[in-house]
Amino acid sequence: MTLRETINQHVKDAMKAKDTKTRDALRLLTSAFKQVEVDERKELNDEDVIKIIQTQVKKRNDSASQYRDAGRDDLMQIELYEIATYMPYLPAQLSDDELSSALKDIITKVGASTIKDMGKVMGIASKELSAKADGKRINECVKELLA
Repeated sequence: MTLRETINQHVKDAMKAKDTKTRDALRLLTSAFKQVEVDERKELNDEDVIKIIQTQVKKRNDSASQYRDAGRDDLMQIELYEIATYMPYLPAQLSDDELSSALKDIITKVGASTIKDMGKVMGIASKELSAKADGKRINECVKELLA
């Protein structure tokens, strides 16, 4: 069963359980899948689905911080609930130590020594670690290691 099929099944389960919050959150996700399929005219595989989920989580994090700054806790809670609903579908995220270790290996492999080599490291790191860590976290850790 693909990740997308699993999510579709969870939408059905939420409908049966009359869990409208989860149903609505997952429906937003499935509509994002359909939008990408229509725009790019391609069938999504699990890797594509994970990228879309990561994008949706990032959008909701940004929205939640804006709502918090505006004093709209009600809307912020909705965004945080959607993030919590989407997270189980993503691969386990690397801890800070695991991320640092993986980046040290990449830095050694590339032969980077200064902050000027950051582009080389980020190119490889974003390909290898994108599903397991947020790009912002990767960027901050690379800066720290090369400084």
